[in-house]
Amino acid sequence: MKFSVPLFIIIPRKRKADRKVILNLNNYSHLHYMTYNQVKELFCEARKGDLTGLKLKYPITLTYTLYKGSNRQSDRMNVLAVIDKFFCDSLTHYGCLPDDTDEYISSQQFNSGGLDRTNPRVEIEIAEK
Repeated sequence: MKFSVPLFIIIPRKRKADRKVILNLNNYSHLHYMTYNQVKELFCEARKGDLTGLKLKYPITLTYTLYKGSNRQSDRMNVLAVIDKFFCDSLTHYGCLPDDTDEYISSQQFNSGGLDRTNPRVEIEIAEK
């Protein structure tokens, strides 16, 4: 099964303009802990429709494919490490897996998918064993 996730999260604000948070390690390491928690919750909430009620036969294999929005040089793992963390936590939050340890996720693969200026994203494929 396949899922598509954006490369950013929009944090809604009441008095200021909404805040766009790019999902990468640079931002992850510099975010205030409350903002980090809010971003993680919004990411998880956005997966609710896809993951609610999904039961997986484990161990599973996850394949992440990054489609960049520009030709700018970037570190693929800078983005995919955060997406992987948030997605695996979402799998356990919605009961798809009991935990996100090696017992339930046997391997992860990280690929470059090329350029997609109109829809930059990460596509996630789950393969059950």
